[in-house]
Amino acid sequence: MKNLIIVESPAKARTISSFLGKDYKVIASKGHIRDLPKSTFGITIDDETGNLIPKYSIPRDANPTVKELKKLAKEAETIYIATDEDREGEAIGYHIAKAIGKEPTELPRIVFHEITKSAIQHALEHPRKVDMDSVDAQQTRRLLDRIVGYKLSPLLASKIQKGLSAGRVQSSTLKIVVDREREIKAFKPEEYWTIDALFEKKIDASIYDYNGLKIDKLTIKTDADANEIVASAKGESFVVSSIEKTKRKTKTPPPFMTSTLQQAASTQLGFSPKKTMMVAQKLYEGVKTDKGTMGIITYMRTDSLNLAKEAVDAARTHIKETYGNKYLPAKAKHYASKSKGAQEAHEAIRPTRVDFDSTQAANFLGADELKLYRLIYNRFLACQMTEAELESQTILFKGEKCTFKASGRKLLFDGFYKVTGYGEKDKLLPELKKGQPVSLDDIKAEQHFTEPPPRYNEASLIKKLESLGIGRPSTYAPTITILQTRKYIEIEKKRIHPTEIAFTVIEMLEKHFPEIVDSNFTANMEETLDKVAEGKTDWQTILKEFYTPFLQKIEEGKKSIKSLKVATPTGENCPKCGSELLLRKGRYGEFIACSNFPKCKYTKNTDGTEVEQPEETDEKCEKCGSPMVIKNSKRGKFLACSAYPKCKNAKSLTPPKTLSVPCPECGGKLQEREGRRGKFFGCENYPKCKFIANFEPVDKKCPECGYTMGKKTLRGKEVYECFKCKHKEEVQ
Repeated sequence: MKNLIIVESPAKARTISSFLGKDYKVIASKGHIRDLPKSTFGITIDDETGNLIPKYSIPRDANPTVKELKKLAKEAETIYIATDEDREGEAIGYHIAKAIGKEPTELPRIVFHEITKSAIQHALEHPRKVDMDSVDAQQTRRLLDRIVGYKLSPLLASKIQKGLSAGRVQSSTLKIVVDREREIKAFKPEEYWTIDALFEKKIDASIYDYNGLKIDKLTIKTDADANEIVASAKGESFVVSSIEKTKRKTKTPPPFMTSTLQQAASTQLGFSPKKTMMVAQKLYEGVKTDKGTMGIITYMRTDSLNLAKEAVDAARTHIKETYGNKYLPAKAKHYASKSKGAQEAHEAIRPTRVDFDSTQAANFLGADELKLYRLIYNRFLACQMTEAELESQTILFKGEKCTFKASGRKLLFDGFYKVTGYGEKDKLLPELKKGQPVSLDDIKAEQHFTEPPPRYNEASLIKKLESLGIGRPSTYAPTITILQTRKYIEIEKKRIHPTEIAFTVIEMLEKHFPEIVDSNFTANMEETLDKVAEGKTDWQTILKEFYTPFLQKIEEGKKSIKSLKVATPTGENCPKCGSELLLRKGRYGEFIACSNFPKCKYTKNTDGTEVEQPEETDEKCEKCGSPMVIKNSKRGKFLACSAYPKCKNAKSLTPPKTLSVPCPECGGKLQEREGRRGKFFGCENYPKCKFIANFEPVDKKCPECGYTMGKKTLRGKEVYECFKCKHKEEVQ
């Protein structure tokens, strides 16, 4: 082995290995292999300079990887760092070098926006050094987040309740959600009326003006005003007073960057930001194609709208050959990001091969992968196509006092809608002449009330964070996930609701640590980190300016902040053990519980009705020996260990259905089970054997690789699909 290439993920390593010969060994670090310790603060202060010194350590589960990296590094002539080209990737590369005993700036660093053979070869021909400014920017972020999280979270736990956390980005994001809920609670609806008319030839129209006063949404306030206009209109004669036809062009959409991809995938595909990034990661790191395994999209964590000239040229050639000259603009289109601090050296998210369209991709990709790839592919082509052209039609029907307006539209030229699709139907108005009398066939008034601002969904929250400059492409999805994990938010019907504890936390932070929840502070810090990455600001200066004042506030808070614990004595005693009963706040509001929890689990509702207790059984837990109890869930009753949360053992009341097909991995019995996401199939020998399938395995071997196949429905047809190589064939 002459050359060693170190990347982050095994999938990425496999793809790159397929492009290179025997002279290269590609291995994955599996993410960060050095980080701040979990159990201690991990930051010390230098006595002479006052600098904050991180004390990095190698996590226990990373030790085998580091051992292997060191061994391979000794055997290699050249060691290439090939982590992602962003600050996180730069820092991972830096820590890899340190872990194997090398100086980071002495190792060649290769970067690429796509994992294709040509991109990897080009990167190897043009190596650079590890960018220490980017590493310092990442270290600044990591240490700031550690300072806030490690020092502020215990204060929240002591003053409110255990298990709470705070962070620069997560807390300012939570305040945005809480502020919206406050708006909704404070909202007072206003009454207004609309008046719609039906003229001859079934023309729908709305009131436009009355007695020379133009009618806006909230102009008609009462039913008396509405009835006056309706009565007047019924007695009037109408003529066509104006006919207007205007043409307008709809601009082509820009290619995707991280935030807009997450928003589009949420609204069009129903994907959460976390799921979008997981699927996009697979598409980037490498999937099977007609030309072997390769990455089929460019790097998916980006805030840039730049596109490589070669990619644009390929798109224009494809558009001309596939759709014709009328869909190809005279010049290539260029887009600039409006995101604060966008890294324009990067590229937007695009397919790596224009010839690998969604029809071809359907033969190789899973359902979710295909949906996201089609979205990215079509958006990329659309951004280089001609604009769509529409005609807007407006007709005014004038009476003595009332004027009504009818609107129509039609698509004259589909342009980029040819690939993205046009979701609206033409609404054509009949041919009329100016001055022509028309009859009023029907008229009605309808009462409405103004609506409060909507709660955020994941897409609109990401859009808000992006507009305020909070976070970066890599932080949007993890921020929402951690807010859910900490029980600060709940997502119901795709809308984000803050929990009661979220209000308590934000109120405390607003009063005592306003900068932590201030979106301007968080956004300005992002700009400061950008300056560190550009080499314009010293990272230690940023840390020192934040650390000392923040620690002083923490110490003051320990003394001055009153306890906000959400448990209040009720003056009653528990009927089971005699301990004091407390009024607590939970996810679903207030309830009364025993202060001797978890030894005593007595609870009741605030109206005095006792909460149903788990039913005891004679069965013992096979993990800890405690009695098993019957509990209720959304999917029905199940057996759970009575020692929860110390022991989390649980199982179904009914034994799982056993299949006749043996496990392809160990030969054990396969069982049909029920999980959070529905039915799945797994091996009885779990966790020793971790075979799992989302569709039913059948007694059929794959003709390509000999592995077990399963039966599923794909686009309305029953097919067999191999669990290993994904080979598919129709069920005859």
